[in-house]
Amino acid sequence: MCIPLPDDLDDVTAAAAFNPGLSAWLALSWRAQLAPGENVLILGATGVAGKLAVQIAKGLGAGRVIAAGRNERVLRTLRELGADATIRLDQPEDELTGVVAREAADTGIHVVIDYLWGRPTEAVLAAITRKGLTHVAPRVRLIEVGESAGPTITLPAAVLRSSALEIYGSGAGTVPIDRVMEAIPQFIALAASGELHIDTEQVALAEIEDAWQRDQRGRRLVIIP
Repeated sequence: MCIPLPDDLDDVTAAAAFNPGLSAWLALSWRAQLAPGENVLILGATGVAGKLAVQIAKGLGAGRVIAAGRNERVLRTLRELGADATIRLDQPEDELTGVVAREAADTGIHVVIDYLWGRPTEAVLAAITRKGLTHVAPRVRLIEVGESAGPTITLPAAVLRSSALEIYGSGAGTVPIDRVMEAIPQFIALAASGELHIDTEQVALAEIEDAWQRDQRGRRLVIIP
């Protein structure tokens, strides 16, 4: 597949942003069907894809973007990228559930973009579970994109009975190729506009062995021949 790139999109940004950025774009616009004004929670917001998802969600008109991650240093920078609130994931499970529940109670969480799965997802599920017969459960679309915190979760039946939770996956088997081709020029235009920020590290191909061993969290490694 050959894709023309505009002259004002530099090669390094194109190489770094295309895969994680297009993935975030499709998860938000196609799988979640994000509507302007809806609130988005990004689980794994301190990774490369998560940071792009924060920016793309805001660019697509999200009313409130909540960024959750473990890397406290990166977490502190996410407000500059459009996050309205941040949540530390490295706290006791009951406290984490309480923080997410307060966010959900205050303004609602309509979309969850999940790069983590595992324990963080279970905390979100506990937070949206309701008790009693009088509440009206808001619709929540959870879009599963990655599993860096674990490949499985426990899904209590009470979550499905007491919430309007919808769980979708976003990946190669869930997005029609015509939707991908439709999204590519839209995302390229956004990347070329300069409105997306992505941290990169350029490394010569001869140095790839050393670079591969370094901590790249929050940065995208770009190999220069």
